[in-house]
Amino acid sequence: MTEQTKRKKTSDSCETACFNEEVVTRVQPRVEEVNGVELLFKAMSDATRLKIIYALTLEDELCVCDVAQIIGSSTATASHHLRLLRNMGLAKYRKEGKMVYYSVKDHHVHQLVSIALEHSRED
Repeated sequence: MTEQTKRKKTSDSCETACFNEEVVTRVQPRVEEVNGVELLFKAMSDATRLKIIYALTLEDELCVCDVAQIIGSSTATASHHLRLLRNMGLAKYRKEGKMVYYSVKDHHVHQLVSIALEHSRED
């Protein structure tokens, strides 16, 4: 390990064990509020599902066959990913005859994808 690596390793952490009891008491109970949110990020952490949800933000709705063509997969694979996105509360669907159309569940999903995309473009 180089000297610079050693300095970087130690400089990003406290060098003494202490904490602000008032801050910890105030914040610690609140962190439980995020329980379950990881599932939303888990659903979008898959590259294929993220492409699908992004495609759904670009159009009002897409049928399963359109999604399959967009991501270059079979309709069964697209349907599997869309079902997972629906079950995770990110997408919704409607059936019209033999066709099934998907769209984003609400504006929050659109915002999440837009913010993530904007953040990734900042670098």
